[in-house]
Amino acid sequence: MESVDLLARLRHDLCTPASHIQGYAEMLQEEAVELGCEDWRPDLKHIEDAGRRLVEVVRETLAPERLARTALDLRRIHADLRTPLNHVIGYGEILLEQAESSGRVKLIPDLNKILAAARTFLAMLSERLTADAPGLRIGVGVGSSSGTSTGTSAGAASTSLPVLGAVAAEGALALSRPPVEGLVSAPLTGRVLVIEDDRENRELLSRRLLRQGFEVVTEASGRGGLRRARAESFDLVLLDLIMPGLGGDRVLAEFKSDPVLRELPVIMLSAVDAVDAVVRCILMGAEDYLSKPFNPVLLRARIAACLEKVRLRRQEQATQRALEVERQKSEELLLNILPQPIAARLKSGEVTIVDRLPEVTVLFADLVGFTELASRIDSVEMVRLLDEVFSGFDTLAKSQGLEKIKTIGDAYMVVGGLPTPRPDHAEAIAELALDMLRQVERQSVQLGHSIRLRLGIHTGPVIAGIIGRQKFSYDLWGDTVNTASRMESHGLPGLIQVTDEVHERLRHAYRFEPRGSIAVKGKGAMNTWMLSGRLTP
Repeated sequence: MESVDLLARLRHDLCTPASHIQGYAEMLQEEAVELGCEDWRPDLKHIEDAGRRLVEVVRETLAPERLARTALDLRRIHADLRTPLNHVIGYGEILLEQAESSGRVKLIPDLNKILAAARTFLAMLSERLTADAPGLRIGVGVGSSSGTSTGTSAGAASTSLPVLGAVAAEGALALSRPPVEGLVSAPLTGRVLVIEDDRENRELLSRRLLRQGFEVVTEASGRGGLRRARAESFDLVLLDLIMPGLGGDRVLAEFKSDPVLRELPVIMLSAVDAVDAVVRCILMGAEDYLSKPFNPVLLRARIAACLEKVRLRRQEQATQRALEVERQKSEELLLNILPQPIAARLKSGEVTIVDRLPEVTVLFADLVGFTELASRIDSVEMVRLLDEVFSGFDTLAKSQGLEKIKTIGDAYMVVGGLPTPRPDHAEAIAELALDMLRQVERQSVQLGHSIRLRLGIHTGPVIAGIIGRQKFSYDLWGDTVNTASRMESHGLPGLIQVTDEVHERLRHAYRFEPRGSIAVKGKGAMNTWMLSGRLTP
């Protein structure tokens, strides 16, 4: 009997502020007409209807005859009361801002009374209609909406509703409204997608966002929101957690699994008793959450913070992309100077890079008569000619897997067998030399200048390494380098002069013409050969 009396008192106490909401909204509609604010009437009518709905829900759910048949379902009651209460708060906040900004001071007192009544209603809902409230422990169900009780003990009820008391303060914050000038700041911008199944909530949220400077698109279902997000571009998504069909958590999962949508920031919209579900959504990748009813200051602050995080994230990503582009440019420049394996060793921290290679093949090439030609042609034309010729040599060397070492004036140096040793280094150099002769013959005709090439090749050991601190250079040293250079400088135009070592390695696969013994500067008499082509199988 005591429980029945308590519920009757609770029913009365809840109906009182709900009736105030309804009554003041009716009076304000009449005053709005008198003041020439006809466009206010639809929003005031929403408040009136919401107040009426609050009264109906209280009377139906707390009726003695209903409680005699079934246990009290607190989750269902809170859900049924929260939606119309959200509408009262949302439309009331909007109208109060309009009244203050437009000078309709006569309407402000009644609007404040409506919001005060909503504050009273919310406080009683949070403090008195809970599973551990005095007198409500017997016959109180907190299970499914069918009315079947899932627990009648205080412990079971308290476990089922762990967050009602914890978030009551945030609900109260939604009614603790700062002066309107606190809301007037630099306008936010962006395109926002609101996914919310309740029409009034969509309307309230859309109007609030429009006032704050956003372009707003709304969708009434999760599927519709996903389709719209995939078809259009948005800066932010506000996503209701509880929706029929595809719920907000599943919509969020699809957003985060989509390669295109996963970077789109999502703020969850939740009821005050859905914190556990919100936490799961945050762990899934949601940026933040907003509790219903929406506080305008909190709404703006959390959206602004979210967009700022997104802006900083995009800025960071853009910086990383720019750094990656610059890194690639630096990598390409380094590889233009150094062989890839040597560049990798340098980047890994090696300071002194020196290798002793037992056998490589070195080629020197020189454009015969280029000095005399350069005196007869324009300097720009001279550089263009060298670029054409040496760029062609670079392509040929790369195709053979050989390493260009350097150019000195009109001379070109390339080596086979380093930095990575290979058994066919002499064969690869021979193929390159023959290709270089053929290229120069073609370019001589194309460029309209008589160009002839002289080449020298030698095989033997070398020392290779990096020199320089400000400008790196990969170079070779040793008698093999000097001998190859002498083969070129003591050679003949249009021919490839090689040493006995090269002839011995290649004589079974290539044609040679003996030149005989010649006097070589710094070496004395040397027997040399002229490489003329590959032997026919």
